[in-house]
Amino acid sequence: MPNNGRTEQDNRYQVQSVARAASLLNVIADEGATGLSVTEIALRLSVAKSTALALARTLASAGLLRGVEPGPRYVLGLNLLRLGDLVGQQTSIAELGLPTLRDLSATTGMTARLAMNEAGYPVFLERIDGEGSIRFHAPLGQREQPHATAAGKAILASLDDLAVRLLLAEAGMARYTPKTLTDIETLLGELDRVRTEGYALDDEEEAEGVFCVGSAFFDHQGACAGAVSVTGLKVDVPLREVRRLGITVREHADRMSTMLGGTRPVPLR
Repeated sequence: MPNNGRTEQDNRYQVQSVARAASLLNVIADEGATGLSVTEIALRLSVAKSTALALARTLASAGLLRGVEPGPRYVLGLNLLRLGDLVGQQTSIAELGLPTLRDLSATTGMTARLAMNEAGYPVFLERIDGEGSIRFHAPLGQREQPHATAAGKAILASLDDLAVRLLLAEAGMARYTPKTLTDIETLLGELDRVRTEGYALDDEEEAEGVFCVGSAFFDHQGACAGAVSVTGLKVDVPLREVRRLGITVREHADRMSTMLGGTRPVPLR
């Protein structure tokens, strides 16, 4: 199978059967409406026919492939339509938020990021680096731990305390710096402040010397859709400026809510 630019370290953590299944989806997508037979799948993936059949049937049972007669020949499954629609929704949030993100970065001079809410975890979709600011290593598209980031805490604050406890019982509360909140009661107290003021802080909790402010935005159903945040060096954010910065980030998050047809569901101080 092609390496697709992956390093040896990346490949070391791959599950071979999952990688083969992903390759199968790609080759069938390239084939179009005619699909592939089990024999053709085996040839394309360089596997035994029994392995090809097992892969095809497993993906078909998940709705990712479907068998069509005669043959059967396997084509893409209808469940991919649903998944594609979800990806489209997520992408549209990122695209919709770019102007707001650019303005937030220009206004604050800091790196601005936009995260979607994935079951209580922040997944960052877009980043705009502030002009002349330090470039922070902030990879996109991966889940981040919610308890140690400003965007994550902003998203957690949209949940009730029981939901937060259950989520963090699963996720854990890893310590990244001496300032990371690792006690659930302390974090719940912090989330009460976030709900009141509408913005969350990461005061060197994920990385020493780095300060972040985040605020959640909401969709037309009142659900938290994600959060926007800004990141800078702690020395560049005087204590007297924190509230002003928080209000600025909150205002930009509220712009996102308005574009999504939503409003912030909690009263502000």
